[in-house]
Amino acid sequence: MSGLRIAALAVALTVAACAALVREEGAPRAPEPFDLSGRVVVSYDGRAFSSSLRWQHLPERDEIWLLTPLGQALAHIVNAADGATFTGADRKQYHGSGVEGLTRQALGWELPLTRLQYWVRGESVPGSTAEGVERDASQRLTRLVQDEWHISIAHYPPDEHGGLPRRLELTRGSNETIRLVIDGWRRDPAAP
Repeated sequence: MSGLRIAALAVALTVAACAALVREEGAPRAPEPFDLSGRVVVSYDGRAFSSSLRWQHLPERDEIWLLTPLGQALAHIVNAADGATFTGADRKQYHGSGVEGLTRQALGWELPLTRLQYWVRGESVPGSTAEGVERDASQRLTRLVQDEWHISIAHYPPDEHGGLPRRLELTRGSNETIRLVIDGWRRDPAAP
């Protein structure tokens, strides 16, 4: 095989690998950092899960803590360019290429983190078709359907947390619902 053909094959394989990675992750990383705290309630396959939540999003990394009412960690989730890690309360760790698969494996339900990083800010996921889009009088996104998820968003008043979302409900199919109530927002997690 000639050097030109080998180079062309290498380029083709690289492009295919990148395309597969984008499909698996579902969205590019949102560049705007934030830190939020709140509560999550999940209904799935006739079961339920609830916890407090802390999420720190940076352009290169996400960290999520699922907590008991007393603040003890039920799970710690880290998502970065080199993959994702889920650590349970029993210190058992799961490693994988994305949070979605890890949470399904460890918790039984999927946390759509790659998309949620946009929805939680009241934005649709770039590069993915959004249908059934509804906006409020201030033109903030309140409903959409994207990547098989039905998303409903309620916002804070404009003078409170800059009008950012305070409540999201994500539904997929007939047996998977995630409700997220946001109690506090910080747009810049590095700020005091």
